[in-house]
Amino acid sequence: MLRWAVVFLILGLVAGVLGFTAIAGASIAIAKFLFFLFIAIFLVLLILGFTAARRITGR
Repeated sequence: MLRWAVVFLILGLVAGVLGFTAIAGASIAIAKFLFFLFIAIFLVLLILGFTAARRITGR
């Protein structure tokens, strides 16, 4: 998912340089959405991993 965010970011930057502002804006918006979605999923899985590790080790 992070890879797709980077792809859309690069696409948006290239489109912005070439003057396609509508495509650039949409690509940047998609990249932002995917990035924040990646961060949210990462944090949820990180918290779940810590809680599962506590249950396994018994601490």
